[in-house]
Amino acid sequence: MEPQDDELIRFAEHGAAALPPASAEGHVGRDGARIWYASYGTGPAVILLHGGLGHSGNWGYQLPALLDSGRRVVLIDSRGHGRSTRDARPYTYELMASDVLDVMDELRLDKAAFIGWSDGACIALILAATVPSRVDGVFFFACNMDPSGTLEFVATPVIDRCFSRHAKDYAALSATPHDFNAFVEAVSQMMRTEPNYSAEDLARIGVPVAIVLGRHDEFIKPEHAEYLVRSIPDAEMIYLKGVSHFAPLQRPAEFNAAVLSFLDRIA
Repeated sequence: MEPQDDELIRFAEHGAAALPPASAEGHVGRDGARIWYASYGTGPAVILLHGGLGHSGNWGYQLPALLDSGRRVVLIDSRGHGRSTRDARPYTYELMASDVLDVMDELRLDKAAFIGWSDGACIALILAATVPSRVDGVFFFACNMDPSGTLEFVATPVIDRCFSRHAKDYAALSATPHDFNAFVEAVSQMMRTEPNYSAEDLARIGVPVAIVLGRHDEFIKPEHAEYLVRSIPDAEMIYLKGVSHFAPLQRPAEFNAAVLSFLDRIA
């Protein structure tokens, strides 16, 4: 069983479990940006979308469980994150969603289920809203769909450890390793102003959705998660006990069980 790391001490020092060699790996070029992806295994496709400031390596504890369940897993570094580059345009969630579609087209994936974490969850739900024919379902973990859904930021040791790890990983993976501060500001500007999906927008989503939140999430209001469940037709609410915004790293076994249960329900 993966180690429990509620305080992210292990993550800060070592990162998540290392990713194994991929079946296919590369970049998709798009208007001056290069989007990194890796594909593993065979079976029904699942795409993992990481959180803001992170990269696909943060899914190191989820990948083996999904492969063991007989699924094909695709990892994507969002533009400007990890091994992906960006062009001069400001970050937007819609732009990053279009990058995901380009990767799907490159891999000839007509459809996939999405596991999204924080910003990755927002990207996944935008895809469900705009191109439902490409989406089997969305496991929406720890994000908001309008700016009112976030808590006032309060720094904590756990957040500081995560941020420190992100800085180290950015320096190691990015094509612009010395630009971390500018990267943080550009992504933060997007987070302050987006997404802006109304209840009416959410009501048009027609794919299976699970809204998932750690009981101790540092960034997302529980009442916003409940609002999303009420607004999205047939959405379900899943609370994860004992964890926060970083559940995939803190208690991987519990997080993976929730993911696999959702995937089994929508299969």
